Amino acid sequence: MGPWGSDEKARFQRAAGVNVAGNALKIAVEGAAGVAFGSIALLADAAHSVADLIASAVVLVWGGSRYDDADETHPHGHQRIEPLTALFVGATIVLLGLLLLRESALGLVGPVEVAASPVLVAALLFAMADMYLLYWYTDRVNATLGSTALTALAADCLNDIYTTIAALVGVLGVFLGFPILDPIAGALVSVLVVYQGIEIGRENVTYLVGAAPPAADRERVTAALRENPAVEGVHDLRVFYDGTDLEVEVHVEVDGELTLREAHDIETELVTGLRNLEDVGDVHVHLDPSGVGEWKDAADAGGEDDGDDA
Repeated sequence: MGPWGSDEKARFQRAAGVNVAGNALKIAVEGAAGVAFGSIALLADAAHSVADLIASAVVLVWGGSRYDDADETHPHGHQRIEPLTALFVGATIVLLGLLLLRESALGLVGPVEVAASPVLVAALLFAMADMYLLYWYTDRVNATLGSTALTALAADCLNDIYTTIAALVGVLGVFLGFPILDPIAGALVSVLVVYQGIEIGRENVTYLVGAAPPAADRERVTAALRENPAVEGVHDLRVFYDGTDLEVEVHVEVDGELTLREAHDIETELVTGLRNLEDVGDVHVHLDPSGVGEWKDAADAGGEDDGDDA
């Protein structure tokens, strides 16, 4: 499967590759203008995009692994690789935000010498257009993929627009005789960048540690089980993240007089039905004969009933 196909992995790799190209183009334009006219704001924004380029390259190389089938070394698939790459992007955003904040603080106490030129403004406007188109494309592709890694890259594109606006304010301040506007605007935007990176990291740590999903996901799993007429009760239900997918473990009560083949067919129907739910990956269903009440006895003895019963 290559980046020129039409399957999910190909679309993912294509979007990540476009991010690499878009960041490289922004670096070239801003870096050249910054060096030519001595603009710290443009050089800082270009340096910001260097780390973005690295992050998007990591997503391109690693992120697509989530679409690979399970194998001997990863029997449950590669779902956790994607949030791991997104976590890397989030950490990169936080680091860059802190570096930008430091540069802004230094700019408040030190003189900045910039040669005013319309080329600086043109370079910044180009960078903004480049990042917006990159954000639009990434978000559009991700609408059908739901990739956390691409979500992080799209958020980073928006952050780039904000930092470029800050640089533009600083350059306009130079034209107007107020160069202090550059570090002030940079400080405000850097705080926003750090916050966005922390939020990306927090979300993907949730995926990596196998945390419980929102209550609505648990409820739709229970509803899907109870749609089967053979189900008389549900207990010991556990729903948790395995990467970005949901893993389900559940005990289901059925008629104890069923034959082994009939019970097997019901179990197959339940597993298939849950796996057809959106975002659900592995499913483990254990059938119990109704009326035994072993889970109730365990709860009465001090255990905890994680589900509900008929």
